[in-house]
Amino acid sequence: MNYEAVIGLEVHVQVKTRSKMFTRVAAGYGHEPNTLTDPVVLALPGTLPLMNKAALDAIIKAGLLLGCEIAPVCKWDRKNYFYPDSPKNYQISQYDQPICLCGTVEIELPGPARNVMGEHKTIPLTRIHLEEDVGKLNHGATDSLVDYNRAGTPLMEIVSEPAMHTAEEAYAYLTSLRATMIYGGISDCDMEKGQLRCDANISIRHVGETKLGVKVELKNLNSISFVRDGISHEIKRQLAVVERGGTLVQETRDYDGQTGTSQSLRSKEMAHDYRYFPDPDLMPVQVDEAWKQRLRAECPELPFDKQRRFLEQYQLPYTLTSVLVWDRTLADYFEEAAKLSGKPQAAGNWIANDLLRELGAAHHALADSKVRPAHVAALVQLVDSGAVLTNAAKEIFVEMFATGEQPDAIADRKGLKAAPTDVGELEQWCCDAIAANAKAVDEFKAGKESAINAFKGPVMKAAKGKANPKVIDETLRRLLAAQG
Repeated sequence: MNYEAVIGLEVHVQVKTRSKMFTRVAAGYGHEPNTLTDPVVLALPGTLPLMNKAALDAIIKAGLLLGCEIAPVCKWDRKNYFYPDSPKNYQISQYDQPICLCGTVEIELPGPARNVMGEHKTIPLTRIHLEEDVGKLNHGATDSLVDYNRAGTPLMEIVSEPAMHTAEEAYAYLTSLRATMIYGGISDCDMEKGQLRCDANISIRHVGETKLGVKVELKNLNSISFVRDGISHEIKRQLAVVERGGTLVQETRDYDGQTGTSQSLRSKEMAHDYRYFPDPDLMPVQVDEAWKQRLRAECPELPFDKQRRFLEQYQLPYTLTSVLVWDRTLADYFEEAAKLSGKPQAAGNWIANDLLRELGAAHHALADSKVRPAHVAALVQLVDSGAVLTNAAKEIFVEMFATGEQPDAIADRKGLKAAPTDVGELEQWCCDAIAANAKAVDEFKAGKESAINAFKGPVMKAAKGKANPKVIDETLRRLLAAQG
């Protein structure tokens, strides 16, 4: 009997704000344990919460980016449970009136080849709601210590519909969602810092059925790769249970990405187990059209939209756009270099290949680079004019990255500019190359443009690598056209 997997993801994203969700104390990472606390975070008697408007702005903006319906009114609820990481013994969250409803996440599935755009589809969302994060338990061999620095940090929970069917779709979904949050400036989404965390709900059913199977929640998926691997493992585990005649049970399981194994943690809680009720200390929030319009004006172009535009506007190959669009700063850097140079693909190639290589080797961020878009544009123009040949330009780029010096000055200082070629001598070399390759002549005259490349190698060899490729091309075309 054929089965299919049904997958839904619950993604928690820490909102990037200066202070916590319901108090003025700073939000942050890497501080000494229990230093980012105050009476509100620690739930001391007599303290009252006060909403952080910046966090509300962020979740509304996230909803707009993902095409959600922004609720005109949302309210706060208490999710009651006892666990050491929650000092209040309840979490302020949103239950039946979340701030964002529906929406979609666009994903791209792997194409038939790495240089071809894959199939795109949208994964529907159920909701996005805002809540406060809990503290972090640090487990030792004999005891556990709790750090409340994270407690109270604004946290979005983004809940998808159970609409994915493979681990690869879930991986693509999480990759796209993460990029959207970073593009919007909503979160840095660093999973190592706990800024993005994911739980997966997985079930299997017979192909053709519409009713969902027994759901298993998978936790401890602390990297995007572990999300993919954990889901793949759980699908295989459930299929194995069914195939040997066993019964699946609704439960929460812990996945160990290092060993590729999972173990049962507990039976899955239901909503009524948390005894949700409206928080008596917080008023509902009303979101008017002006508020939404202000945030809509701040929404950036998203990666897939940018990629489609780069393909059309700049005529870039798919592989190049796939490098450039996923980092908003890098994409902006490219656009500036493209406009300054007038040669988008050449600028893109220098950025995607040489600049990223040098940044990686130096362990530098783009913001730290001495090579600015104007440097890239100037180098592109030097090569395009024939003043500098490609091999020399590679050497210039390395020096430019190290010093920040302009490429023209480096070329002059190091004697890297191309020597002018005698026109008559170059024409003779071209004539010799044409005469030596009658087959390529026939192919070029028959309309095969690439056939002209068969002549360029011999000409460049005769010129000892110092001839201008642009002049070689122009001379060859003129001589070939003269033959009729």
